[in-house]
Amino acid sequence: MISTRRDKMSAIKFTDEKILKPRKGIPMLIFLIIAAILSFALIILAAALFIDEYNNLVVGIPLMVVAILAFITCCISFGGLKEVNPNEALVLSLFGEYYGTIYDNGFWFVNPFVSAIYPQAKVAEAKSLRQSAYNQKKSQAEVSVSEAAVASAKKVSTKISTFVNGNQKVNDKLGNPVEVSAIVIWKVVNATKAVLNVDYYKEYLSNQTDSTIRNVARLYPYDIIDDDDDDTDDVNEKTLRGSAVIIANEMKEELSKKVEEAGIEIVEVRLNQIAYAPEIAAAMLQRQQAIAVIAARKKIVEGAVSMVEMALDKLKSDGVVELDEERKAQMVSNLLVVLCSSKEANPVLNTGSIY
Repeated sequence: MISTRRDKMSAIKFTDEKILKPRKGIPMLIFLIIAAILSFALIILAAALFIDEYNNLVVGIPLMVVAILAFITCCISFGGLKEVNPNEALVLSLFGEYYGTIYDNGFWFVNPFVSAIYPQAKVAEAKSLRQSAYNQKKSQAEVSVSEAAVASAKKVSTKISTFVNGNQKVNDKLGNPVEVSAIVIWKVVNATKAVLNVDYYKEYLSNQTDSTIRNVARLYPYDIIDDDDDDTDDVNEKTLRGSAVIIANEMKEELSKKVEEAGIEIVEVRLNQIAYAPEIAAAMLQRQQAIAVIAARKKIVEGAVSMVEMALDKLKSDGVVELDEERKAQMVSNLLVVLCSSKEANPVLNTGSIY
């Protein structure tokens, strides 16, 4: 019996939601107002019959009972009037059972005994805002805004929202600590799942975003360091710095799978900040600068050798001068010094014979 109950409870994941198409609220509001006024009038009439000198109790008592019951019914029915703003959803329950979800904006009438289901953390956050407004004795307009926030907290927003997580310190593929943060653009597409399957869907999204960033970022190096001591010589390898868009798409796919049960759709993920952690940032900057200097020197030497080779070939093909191997070596040495030097070379003229 206990295991059956546990299996039943574990199986309760709201994958199919019931979308309600309720009645228009304005006609019901008018009807309830008229009915309440008539009921109150009947109560007064019944009371008048009690104090009449003839005391018509046969008519007065039933009329009083009917009038009171009608008035109470009208008061209870006012609770069935629900307002849903554009891009909002209202999840309802009836005596602890899921009743349905309203997505259409407008003023509606539903079963007066239903109640809105909403994350308690969201309401607590709104109530804290209201209490803060009262404590700080803010203007009436600000207090009204905080009151509206409490009322809106019972509904689920289906607007496109932006979430920016804090910097996450992650070790990349090479073991270097890096700081990564992302911007997540998301929206609720299934309000029933968002309310019933997770405790608070915004906190759930935040936690899953942090987890996804850590899981994906550790699979790639921050950057390819092109030196002889590293194994990352493949220029086609994806890096956090050079392949941010591709890696962000991978994060989007993984995050979408994780938050699907919460009724959330991930529209886009963008890497907001990627940098080495402060403790190694200076050392890695020096390393990158050294690699850049070496690469530049390498290009200079390759260019200088090519120019010397071209000069020797030109002198030989035009028959300007015939140089033996020793003089060629001396000429190559002088040209390389001139071309590769970081400072301007001061020429020395030889007025004598080169032999």
